[in-house]
Amino acid sequence: MALPEEHTIQLIAETYKLLGDPTRLRVLLTCLEGPIAVGDIAKSTGASQSLVSHHLRLLRAARLVRGTRRNKQVFYQAADDHIARILADMIAHAMEEHDLHDDDLAEPKTDEAPSQV
Repeated sequence: MALPEEHTIQLIAETYKLLGDPTRLRVLLTCLEGPIAVGDIAKSTGASQSLVSHHLRLLRAARLVRGTRRNKQVFYQAADDHIARILADMIAHAMEEHDLHDDDLAEPKTDEAPSQV
């Protein structure tokens, strides 16, 4: 795979940085279930409605969620299937058993003498 252009790398890095906040990640994961109101996201995540609204504003700006107004409420959901697949893959990876092999623990071999401090 060829490296993407610099602006694309920056966008991806900012997206992962955005998902580095556990509450924000919970908000996004809750939105994967389908359209859901802010109050219901707050109940599901244990966060206040104002904090959820703040996180949703950031997630919308990053195009990770979209909102649909119904009467006086806005219902949020993942922006598209890409977001759901990325998060599903991340969850599957995090839940995998990681078998350490002897090669993973071995010191790297170099011809240089150890540095002395």
